Amino acid sequence: MTPEDGSALKAPEAVIAGYAEPDERPLFLPYLAFMSIFGALLSAALLLARRQGRELPAKVSPGELLLVGTASHKLSRLVAKDKVTSPLRAPFTELEGKGGPAELEESSRGTGLRKAIGELLICPYCLDLWVVAGFSVGLLFAPRLTRFAAFLFSALTISDFFQIAYKAAEEKGLG
Repeated sequence: MTPEDGSALKAPEAVIAGYAEPDERPLFLPYLAFMSIFGALLSAALLLARRQGRELPAKVSPGELLLVGTASHKLSRLVAKDKVTSPLRAPFTELEGKGGPAELEESSRGTGLRKAIGELLICPYCLDLWVVAGFSVGLLFAPRLTRFAAFLFSALTISDFFQIAYKAAEEKGLG
């Protein structure tokens, strides 16, 4: 997008043309909408917190960072991969097969917004930003409830690792 080739003056669709087939990557409108919604929601929450006199923490303790990071990891995987949450993803995804323990592998389906929602819902890495922001905003407005919810998901993460370790020990004849 250099001014010399005039691309900065083209319509947004023309600027991204050639990056990928439109049905493969719903770039312009759906992804831009997701970024805008995320930015607007986070900005609104921070503005509301400021108006209510809620201060952002001067620094975050390593314990809280670990709690929110671990909880976000688990909640993102739960939404994106768990068998039990597949009805949430089903309108936007197609089952590919079994994934990790109690997990499914899916691909997004459809085009445009439907495909973009599917891609967001099956990607724990993509969901992490939303979940981390949710926990972080939760700590501003309802810290006790948020810490409790984060504790549940963090404990579940630790439990999952023990389940995997136990199964591995069983398979080696140690369990």
